Amino acid sequence: MENKEQMEKDEVLALGIDLGTSRSAVSTNKGVRHWVESYVGWPKDFVAQKLLGRRVLFGEDALKHRLSLHLSRPLESGVIKDFAGRDGESAVELIGHLISLASAGKEQKIHAAVGVPAQALKVNKAAIKEAVSRFADKLIVVSEPFSVAYGVDALDNAMVIDIGAGTVDFCIMHGSMPGEDDQRTLFKGGDHVDKVLYNLLSEKYPDADFTMNMVTRYKEKFSFVGDIRRKAEVSIPVGGKMMTYDISKEIRRACESIIAPIAETAIDLIASFDPEFQEKVRNNIILAGGGSQITGIAEHLSATLAEWAPCKLVCVKEPLFAGADGALALAQDMPEEFWEAI
Repeated sequence: MENKEQMEKDEVLALGIDLGTSRSAVSTNKGVRHWVESYVGWPKDFVAQKLLGRRVLFGEDALKHRLSLHLSRPLESGVIKDFAGRDGESAVELIGHLISLASAGKEQKIHAAVGVPAQALKVNKAAIKEAVSRFADKLIVVSEPFSVAYGVDALDNAMVIDIGAGTVDFCIMHGSMPGEDDQRTLFKGGDHVDKVLYNLLSEKYPDADFTMNMVTRYKEKFSFVGDIRRKAEVSIPVGGKMMTYDISKEIRRACESIIAPIAETAIDLIASFDPEFQEKVRNNIILAGGGSQITGIAEHLSATLAEWAPCKLVCVKEPLFAGADGALALAQDMPEEFWEAI
């Protein structure tokens, strides 16, 4: 009997997927972990097809060859805008790619827990379920902040702030599955920072020639809030000639543009919680997502919140995999009756 149960267990590949606006990741119960940038691209024409030799490209590979591709970012702004169109097709392709990276065997059953931006859970849950069901035998779709909370065992009197590219998602945990009243979404994430930085640089260096993609890379390399700890020097072409600029002040202003909105939303959510437990939540705030990698963000946000009440904030140790690892833990623990019907 024990051998039979072990064989059945070995036949199941449990997956945790974090389907993000900027980056997506997968973790498995077999120890496999991968992440890709959330871009999908199709060759524009037969020349591009001949050059690239592939039907579809993903992640950094798609960005590298973006001039030859129809490029899609399926969860831009935190939702799949048109599931029947290119965005929906790219979401299906991205999910299939992540599952292929999981190295599933032909006979293995796949049980997948998928974390998505909270807004996508509200707007696109049925569509995402349909997309995942093409590849999985069992599935559940949850919000990204909940999957993070589950993975770090912050299940009671805690708040997760998931700072993504399209949105910042907030979730209070109180010992059970969170409902809509326990969550908030702010539409000012990493993409907003990029736009602010792009505008600041355009205003200061009107003759410089740079793209939004370049600006995103500057932010990812140098992002910080608070005191300037190192110079953010970049080389930008001006009339074909490379010029070096110090963009430290612009980086700081752009990154700090989301601090006040995050603090205001966090205060609003905590204030709506049971007053007897608010202090415990304030002292157990977890920052996740790509934005949690902004240097100094926990300290700066803590100082901003302290004007209202003392708070304790910590960042997850592995922002790239915190959501996927949490979803995996959920997939491994999930009782039979909680899986979605396929």
